Amino acid sequence: MNSDALKKLKALLLNHEGYRQFPYFDTTGHETVGIGRNLTTSGISIPEAYYLLSEDIHYFEVKLNESLKFFSELNENRQIALIDMCFNLGIHGFLAFKGMIIALEANDFERAAWEMLNSKWSSQVGDRAKVLADIVRTGEM
Repeated sequence: MNSDALKKLKALLLNHEGYRQFPYFDTTGHETVGIGRNLTTSGISIPEAYYLLSEDIHYFEVKLNESLKFFSELNENRQIALIDMCFNLGIHGFLAFKGMIIALEANDFERAAWEMLNSKWSSQVGDRAKVLADIVRTGEM
């Protein structure tokens, strides 16, 4: 299909399907998102999943830089660990770790790791918390 035909088709599909940011159930009961993407039968491809992953990483990196003035001063591995936490908790859940954030700002990584491990979150995610706390403590992966 040439690019002009593709543009016409996309415009027609957008007009007929509409755009939905969040999943919904279509008239046949299939979970759908975006511009008619049937998640029930089509799902998403690996390249699409990696594209979404990259977008989410960027989103959390921006939010952490906005929320924690010291974030860019942390080493790369600690930044990675905090972004991983955000994936699990969301930015608001992450920002509720006040003791950990205070410790991070003071470069007290032992205390920051302790705060992570002594939380309800840690008991919910198990090994994930241990791995991330170790990264925060040591700065190594």
